[in-house]
Amino acid sequence: MINSRKLKIFNDPIYGFITIPNGLIFDLINHPYFQRLRRISQMGLSYLVYPGAHHTRFHHALGSMHLMQNALQLLEYKGVEVSEEEKEGLYIAILLHDIGHGPFSHAMEHSIVESTDHEHISLQFMEALNEIFNGRLTLAISIFKGEYEKRFLNQLVSSQLDMDRLDYLKRDSFYTGVAEGNINSERLITMLNVVEGNLVVEEKGIYSVEKFLMARRFMYWQVYLHKTGIVAEQLLIRILKRAKEIMQEGQIVVCSNALRYFMEHRVEKNNFNKETLSVFSKLDDVDVLAAIKSWQDHTDFVLSTMCEMLINRQFLKVKLKNSPIDKVVLKKHMDRVKVKYNLSDHETTYFVFEGKIENKAYDRHHQNINILRKNKKLIDVAKASDQLNLKALSKTVTKYYICYPKDSV
Repeated sequence: MINSRKLKIFNDPIYGFITIPNGLIFDLINHPYFQRLRRISQMGLSYLVYPGAHHTRFHHALGSMHLMQNALQLLEYKGVEVSEEEKEGLYIAILLHDIGHGPFSHAMEHSIVESTDHEHISLQFMEALNEIFNGRLTLAISIFKGEYEKRFLNQLVSSQLDMDRLDYLKRDSFYTGVAEGNINSERLITMLNVVEGNLVVEEKGIYSVEKFLMARRFMYWQVYLHKTGIVAEQLLIRILKRAKEIMQEGQIVVCSNALRYFMEHRVEKNNFNKETLSVFSKLDDVDVLAAIKSWQDHTDFVLSTMCEMLINRQFLKVKLKNSPIDKVVLKKHMDRVKVKYNLSDHETTYFVFEGKIENKAYDRHHQNINILRKNKKLIDVAKASDQLNLKALSKTVTKYYICYPKDSV
């Protein structure tokens, strides 16, 4: 791989000009593995709820790297020592932190790739790129895995106040038009510091942290866990599972070679090898969307009907409850759909199902956010805050949903 001397500047709608720090970063961005992120939607199928949400993982990765540049500049100004090698490692780690996402982001993790999360696949990509670039990603991988001696470097990449979250909240708020999610990432970064090797927030930044946590809660309920978005993603997951199921029964299912590989193989964490990674690197939203458009005409009633629902935005009815779904109610809908469409019990479960969603804006027991008081003592943000609802945000709120065809009632 030949390093390019040309440094690129990207014009971002959120931050303005984003400068690529060096030739290695430029070459990583230019690599096909990373360019694939241009074809992976940041918010999955949320554009079916918020029409503007068509931004990609490519946007988000560059934005996160830009915030990392700002954070390092600020920390250096405050006397925190970060070497040039550590800077480069951080830029690479944050740039590639989401490279393992599959089509429509999270849907892939629950359908044709089993028990394998995007963090694991991201690490596989990073290790493959490390071979291609002759070991120059070794430090970045150590930071990404949380093995490097300076803990705050990993916390800048992956924590409850990392550059990933600071970018996606601001970016997703912008593209969806949900103003409640807009955060002042610049103010938050300005308030960062390092104490005893850990990332902390100076006391005068506490209100910015409060707003950040509240914004995260709002974005989850209004956007990421929006009930229409939930049923759309569940349809996509079930479409892929059904296509895989009938293909394994011997029926012909037309799709790209990359998608066919995952239809024909059981891919799990323990067998996600270099061959799998190579095929995965060729898989994106285009493969899945083209397949769904084609499968509308498939002879299988379940597959074709679900595809028509998703393409034409004719979704299942979804109801949210504060308590678990009554099994009697679920069976009633199951029986109606089964009789109306002459389906088997198994086929009916594709159209009638229940589930639950959880929202926890702040976890006080895992990489908590510490506030640095003027007396140099550290205190958890939930204790330091004079907002009583901040403690409530550290509790998990669970809601339950049931989905069924609208015309089955």
